[in-house]
Amino acid sequence: MAFLNVKPEGSVRYDCLSLGEVMLRFDPGEGRVRNARSFAVWEGGGEYNVTRGLRKCFGMTCGVMTAFADNDVGRLAEDFILQGGVDVSLIKWIPYDGIGRSVRNGLNFTERGFGIRGALGVSDRANTAASQLKVGDFDFDHIFGTLGSRWLHTGGIFAALSGTTPDVVIEACRVAKKYGTMVSFDLNYRPSLWKSIGGKARAQEVNREIAPYVDVMIGNEEDFSACLGFEIEGNDENLKELNIPGYQKMIRQVMQAYPNFRVAATTLRTVRSATVNDWSALCVADGEIHMSNEYPALEIMDRVGGGDSFASGLIYGLMKTGDPQRAVNYGAAHGALAMTTPGDTSMANLSEVESVMKGAGARVVR
Repeated sequence: MAFLNVKPEGSVRYDCLSLGEVMLRFDPGEGRVRNARSFAVWEGGGEYNVTRGLRKCFGMTCGVMTAFADNDVGRLAEDFILQGGVDVSLIKWIPYDGIGRSVRNGLNFTERGFGIRGALGVSDRANTAASQLKVGDFDFDHIFGTLGSRWLHTGGIFAALSGTTPDVVIEACRVAKKYGTMVSFDLNYRPSLWKSIGGKARAQEVNREIAPYVDVMIGNEEDFSACLGFEIEGNDENLKELNIPGYQKMIRQVMQAYPNFRVAATTLRTVRSATVNDWSALCVADGEIHMSNEYPALEIMDRVGGGDSFASGLIYGLMKTGDPQRAVNYGAAHGALAMTTPGDTSMANLSEVESVMKGAGARVVR
């Protein structure tokens, strides 16, 4: 894998570490948040979901760098992370003041949507422990220099949480690169996080400062536009049909603007309804465009986390095979499977992903 130079498997403690916030997701099932009387509870976070997928589906050794208020809600989130097989030894635990005045844990109420009713997320995450992380809170020299990780994954959700978290991202990326760790970043633009702190202008300022430290940049068409300022010429504003040549041209422009990107990748989604999407992806590596297998009219149970599962499949493919074409196919297949089950995180396994990549149908397996 000459174009990426990933450390050999087994040479360091971790295959991949993530840096970001992990929240509890409250899911009303087939109902609405506003009318619910009961919720299923999951854990989830844009950056964490990637390492969770790498561990649970692809069998890699992963850990999460985050922070929780030290109470039973934080310990519940930790229990979910442990069930996913992700190492929790790097989590920072912040003393709880009894009512959450100074520090608390994040909650995310998310309904899945159906038909003409889109998915809806209502987050409750101000003043969370993760949002208050600042430079110096993690000993990154110990983490990347002594323990070691082949890969670091972080993203734009964590970078948007406060005035200090972008600096933590940059600190982590700088130190990771000093020790030869590959860095991936998912732009993951969330208007609700940026609207009160400067909107798209601030998002672009922050993400353009982070971008020079990134080896593998991931996003969708909105992400590259809102976070980095790239536009798709002639794109259908309502995304009724994807402008694939426009996407390809945009990604080439991204790669030219940031020559440090070894890979840039984007998911491609046409929303027919909340429960039927056309789904695929593309990536650019070594100047070549690689289109994934297509999944037209994909029936969706829960779209949240589909992009994160794409990212984990892409990263696995790059680390394991060094082949961008296979990597983007791993990503698209894993993302598609993740959206057929509830919750933010993948319930797929490697054999299912590889079967879907080979065109397996949905006949019963027994």
